[in-house]
Amino acid sequence: MKALVLFSGGVDSTTCLAIAVDKYGKDNVLALSISYGQKHNKETEAAEKIAAYYGVKLKKLDLAKIFEDSNCSLLSSSSDDIPKESYADQLKKTDGKPVSTYVPFRNGLFLSCAASMAISNGCTEIYYGIHGDDSAGNAYPDCSVEFNNAINSAIYIGSGNMLKVNAPFVNMKKADIVATGLKLKVPYEMTWSCYEGNEKPCGVCGTCRDRIAAFKANGITED
Repeated sequence: MKALVLFSGGVDSTTCLAIAVDKYGKDNVLALSISYGQKHNKETEAAEKIAAYYGVKLKKLDLAKIFEDSNCSLLSSSSDDIPKESYADQLKKTDGKPVSTYVPFRNGLFLSCAASMAISNGCTEIYYGIHGDDSAGNAYPDCSVEFNNAINSAIYIGSGNMLKVNAPFVNMKKADIVATGLKLKVPYEMTWSCYEGNEKPCGVCGTCRDRIAAFKANGITED
């Protein structure tokens, strides 16, 4: 193996997967899908289908127990509803704190687990799909440039200089990610972004709004 991709089955991680496969070939890429106690399993289902589409090996990990004390609105244990507004509007009410859909230090935990698995499988890179829109306004602080630089340094040192973190979109907007993926013919119709687990995306949660805007910026309207 050459690369491990943190893989949720959404737009960003699927584009990362496409980049890794294009660079190394499917036999040298390992996808890692992590469950964390979400209110639905749409992400997991999408990850399975897309991994099969690309012909890459998919590993699964369940970390729900770690987050069971959190009241993050994405989690099945939460009593809060998922906000039906943009991240910008949500941030107006948080007094500088992350939005309610922030899962406590999720990327730090995911990357630490991914590092152990990557080293064990001979990988030299971990890909993950954080981007500038998610870190804007401190909505998701573990998507920031500062966080990425720090975790990359920690993993590189802690792996004996064998493993690096690759966040190709950390300085990009979601519209730019979609543009990149369209060139690679990413099967975006197979991806799932919505925070809700209904038959169709809700269209009004923060991530749905970002997805719609990103595709619209590329001249695409999804059904």
